[in-house]
Amino acid sequence: MTTRFYLKNTTDTEWAAKCFAEVMTPGDTVLLQGPVGAGKTDFARRFIQTRQSEFGCIEDVPSPTFTLVQTYPVGDTEIWHADLYRLTDVDELYELGLEAAFETAICLVEWPERLGSLAPTDAMWLRFEITEDDARILHLDAQHPKWDTIAKMLTIKLAEIQDT
Repeated sequence: MTTRFYLKNTTDTEWAAKCFAEVMTPGDTVLLQGPVGAGKTDFARRFIQTRQSEFGCIEDVPSPTFTLVQTYPVGDTEIWHADLYRLTDVDELYELGLEAAFETAICLVEWPERLGSLAPTDAMWLRFEITEDDARILHLDAQHPKWDTIAKMLTIKLAEIQDT
């Protein structure tokens, strides 16, 4: 499945993150691609805060650029937010524990190109493209049918809010 969505502002990005947050479960991974400033961290932040709000504990969600990984316990689920921009060697991934997290946690990974062959084959790839009018085009690409539900939800929700 490959789908594209036009995100005209940060509200649309927030809705996209909420759609993902509503259906992702432990073992699901979203790989976030795009240039610096494209909205990868904003998407991850809104995703994490949506899940936290279910438990009444919204906290600050900083970019993990310098820590590489931030983890967030949310109920009986753990969310891993990784930013691999500063990663210099694929061997460093083993030290981070991402491979195990792909099996047991919800993972949001920025700069996933650095994963190489360690990228989960059933992951959803999201690529943020900046347009001339400073909006975003969100490209969804996944091989596993479990992601079809999110694409349908996004189509409906974004059509609703963009028509208002």
